[in-house]
Amino acid sequence: MCGDATNWDEETYREAILKEREIHTRTVFRTLWPPSPPNPNNPDSIVVASSDGSLASYSISSIISELPLGFSNAKAPHLFVAEPDCFLQAHDGPVYDAKFYGDGEDALLLSCGDDGRIRGWRWKDCTESKVPIPFQGKHVKPVLDLMNPQHKGPWGALSPIPENNAIAVNVLGGSIYSAAGDSCAYCWDLESCQVKMVFKGHSDYLHCIIARNSADQIITGSEDGTVRIWGKVLAFLLFKSGKCIQVIEPGKEMKSKGLSSYVGCICLDAGESWLACGSGRSLSVWNLPASECFSKISTPASVQDVVFDENQVLAVGAEPLLSRYDINGVILSQIQCAPQSAFSVSLHPSGVTAVGGYGGLVDVISQIGSHLCTFRCQFE
Repeated sequence: MCGDATNWDEETYREAILKEREIHTRTVFRTLWPPSPPNPNNPDSIVVASSDGSLASYSISSIISELPLGFSNAKAPHLFVAEPDCFLQAHDGPVYDAKFYGDGEDALLLSCGDDGRIRGWRWKDCTESKVPIPFQGKHVKPVLDLMNPQHKGPWGALSPIPENNAIAVNVLGGSIYSAAGDSCAYCWDLESCQVKMVFKGHSDYLHCIIARNSADQIITGSEDGTVRIWGKVLAFLLFKSGKCIQVIEPGKEMKSKGLSSYVGCICLDAGESWLACGSGRSLSVWNLPASECFSKISTPASVQDVVFDENQVLAVGAEPLLSRYDINGVILSQIQCAPQSAFSVSLHPSGVTAVGGYGGLVDVISQIGSHLCTFRCQFE
């Protein structure tokens, strides 16, 4: 039996196929928990930054209530597509990182991306908006819009605007730090919206950056395979240039064998004395006061994000697993998660964990390791 091709629209069919492919290849690069929830022991909302340039907030309780029986399991064959509570079209191109600056009603939602911008919105304006979801995107205006500087070359030619791959904040210092694609880190003053310091020293683009505020330092990780610690940030403001006080090479052995090595992710523990580094297929933990590597292990897949949970390390990467290690590098547990490649792991104070990654998927995992919900982000 043949179909009727009288009204066949090849262009519409092609667009539908391409749209479907685009949806399934979109990626969640960052998940984060909003500040000061009403009940800190029961997280309800999660914010997702994605490769389509969007920031979206989702209600976990609403998703759980709408899931058909069995769909909370990450192995469900058809993943639930969740509708956001709030949707921002934040950047032209992917959003690589997002952070909250401050707490409560004054909190800002910051994001950075491939367009070289850092933008910020009042979180209260986002959550209290009455605009229906189909009309959201540009409905809330950013209160902060920073653009990476361009470098002047021969005959006055300007370089392309470098992307921002990660951001960090220092609320007490009124500063935002960015890890850029021109191998530099920048310190931005929130009040004046001006660059107040540049950190130069890496030989390749930066993947990650964190603020070690207790020691007035920032730490950066780069494609060049090194982690650099930059000291006394506030003390060097007059010189407009940061000073590197220590260089760590997690993949030094690989370099000595002629193999490429890069630092894709870093994190600090709550006391800011321990540093975890994901460098390709290896995970290392460093004692900063002693300036030495405490443990190092090889991993089956590239490590793409890490976070400390007290004296343990949670890691995700290019495999559908959430792995937990002790500080000696001994694996304690592994939980199957939905994204086949995960780029973000975030830990709520209650112990609930969110994993985001390829396919626009987010997996929310309870304190005991069960899947509270697994959903695909809705894209416009």
